[in-house]
Amino acid sequence: MLLLILAESALETIPPKLWKHPVIVKYVQKKGRHPNSIVLDRSYHHRAILSLKNPEKRGRPDIVHFTLLEALGSPLNKEGLLQIYVHTISDKVISVDPTTRLPRNYTRFVGLIEQLFEYGHVPPNGDPLLKIEDKTLQELIEELRPSRVIGFEVSGKPSTLKDVIATLKNEDKPAIIIGGFPHGSFREETRSLFNESFCIDKEVLDASIIASRAIYEYEVMISLTEKRVSQI
Repeated sequence: MLLLILAESALETIPPKLWKHPVIVKYVQKKGRHPNSIVLDRSYHHRAILSLKNPEKRGRPDIVHFTLLEALGSPLNKEGLLQIYVHTISDKVISVDPTTRLPRNYTRFVGLIEQLFEYGHVPPNGDPLLKIEDKTLQELIEELRPSRVIGFEVSGKPSTLKDVIATLKNEDKPAIIIGGFPHGSFREETRSLFNESFCIDKEVLDASIIASRAIYEYEVMISLTEKRVSQI
């Protein structure tokens, strides 16, 4: 079982500090909704985001969207061998049911996430496929109790991704942590949770790329690819 955690993700509703910003006022008037029910998005709220702390790490829900699509569509997930969690920059944790089929359309995805923030789970009725809770990353790690925690960051030890995943061969429930933000670095409290961190390329790679490649290398390591081909 592999645990995939997207940490400090740039996914949040418009914070109260921005509610009176002219960009936000104009946007919410157009939408006819309260700002606390709207997902912060740099495409529409860029000038307002610049007044926030760590603006380079805010307003990119597309990163979560792309990464979840890659992870949920993987053979590892289809085999029930992947657990996915999204930790947000405002210390909320989204638990993702492996059977979830997210909309590929970005606008529909944002609508789904806004519903998630409003109700705490989606769908609003029945068994939840997505559930959001107030929870720090440390609390999530303590709850999951992974056998090893690996982080990916530019300041980590240089290594190929194949070699990184190979270190997990004898682990029964390892966790990999990938930043869910476009720029900047992990907070120190996040780094303190890593058993080890690695840098796998000379350039910063998208979270969705790291996630999909790490999942594939894990599939190869546990011979999942051969198993599935033999069942054809």
